Amino acid sequence: MEIQNVKALLIEGVQGGIKPNEVSSLALAYIGDAIYEIFVRTLVLSKGNAPVNKLHKQSKEYVNAKGQAEMYKVIAECFTEEEKAVFRRGRNAKSYTTPKNMDIADYRHATGLEALFGYLYLKGDMKRAIELFEKGVSAL
Repeated sequence: MEIQNVKALLIEGVQGGIKPNEVSSLALAYIGDAIYEIFVRTLVLSKGNAPVNKLHKQSKEYVNAKGQAEMYKVIAECFTEEEKAVFRRGRNAKSYTTPKNMDIADYRHATGLEALFGYLYLKGDMKRAIELFEKGVSAL
């Protein structure tokens, strides 16, 4: 793929080039994982410069199934009907792997949350994604 195509998709992806309703739940979670990671890394870095291994360690507190499941529990009451439906699609998606030593319910809630962030990104509603993230982080 040429860089121009990637550039166009990044711009159009948040402006209707990729229709989030036509993307599979696990693909939404795939892109949503990256969006969530960017939010967390930005938050961690905003707390002050530090060696990368310390930044990574701080990020891991948020970027794991347990942390994401806890965030879901905090922000679920704020979901619109549309967001609830997207979350359920992600949560109920059949994943082909489950990480070891992890609660399956936490894993599914994390997948649902990632799908929601992916959906909001592709829909072009980063304001809403940030709003939900901030509410969740402030309560953790």
